[in-house]
Amino acid sequence: MSNDEINRGRRRVLTAVTSAVGAVGAVGVAVPFVGSWSPSAKAKAAGGPVEINISKIEPGQMVTVEWRGKPVYVVRRTKEALAGLKLNESQLRDPTSAKSVQPSYAKSESRAISGKEEIVVLLGVCTHLGCAPGFEPKVGAVDLSGGKTWQGGFFCKCHGSMYDLAGRVFQGVPAPLNLEVPAHKYLSDSVILIGEDQGA
Repeated sequence: MSNDEINRGRRRVLTAVTSAVGAVGAVGVAVPFVGSWSPSAKAKAAGGPVEINISKIEPGQMVTVEWRGKPVYVVRRTKEALAGLKLNESQLRDPTSAKSVQPSYAKSESRAISGKEEIVVLLGVCTHLGCAPGFEPKVGAVDLSGGKTWQGGFFCKCHGSMYDLAGRVFQGVPAPLNLEVPAHKYLSDSVILIGEDQGA
């Protein structure tokens, strides 16, 4: 066997080994890279529906849950609060929610599912610049002009936008629209699923 034949054999072996190592390296780099395209479990969970047990929410109380990285307000309104929704309608920008975002089953004065009016589900994001309005349920807690009395609702301290307890925005404030009502449905009398329509 000549030196040329030995060198050719070595070259073939080295070429094969180098190709194999390169292929393994390429796969090693590609797997995490391609894996990074898939959303993480946390990201998947953040976009998915969220269940909330409403049985422990007292009348007049609000709880906040996170859905898609945003706060969702779930309020159990009292009978007096529901009756108070009519009192300031003349001062609301969109009292019938004609221009606002909500499912068709929440497009009413109470902005809640029919038969379950005491519970309202609202995205806790001001429609002006995205601040989180504070919950002000006490009658008279916010000063209203024109001789009207605050019947409870949400007040955004960032720029002074005001919403009633149905999330409907008052006139003369920076926010242009009512608070959004996210898709939701009842799984039972005590459990609501936020993020999925009742017809889905």
